[in-house]
Amino acid sequence: MNKVILIGRFTRDPESRMSQSNMEIARFSLACQGEFVSRNGEREVEFINCVAFNRLATTINKYCRKGTLISATGRIRNSSYDAQDGSKRYTTDIVIDQMEFLSSRQGGDSAPVDNSVAYSPSASSAPSNNIETTDISEDPYKDFGDEFTLSSDDLPF
Repeated sequence: MNKVILIGRFTRDPESRMSQSNMEIARFSLACQGEFVSRNGEREVEFINCVAFNRLATTINKYCRKGTLISATGRIRNSSYDAQDGSKRYTTDIVIDQMEFLSSRQGGDSAPVDNSVAYSPSASSAPSNNIETTDISEDPYKDFGDEFTLSSDDLPF
């Protein structure tokens, strides 16, 4: 099984492209915090390259900006290409299949999409005086856009 689950913030605005077959592509990088805290109290951060296609890419290109917090699921894809100097280059990307917004469109405080669920550190982690709290009383979808209807003709299967 090849499955990846990420929670992270956009390190830059997504890069929007169109393929030769008119498929929209979004390339971006997520900054994801590690679980372990170093001796000086800092968490390790991983910068993970991601790519999304079609309608998900359209949504990401339209609504995500640097600093946007998302939850994403996908799969690891390794690929290679020939560089201009003739050498072979290898890349690893996460192909995003699903995502959820975890912060407001303005990039302010994080607000869970499902107000009944909030992230909390595991009980085994050391207590911290720097716990970030979130006001979940505001509707995270207020600036998201109009409602749309999805018919079975729109589904790829």
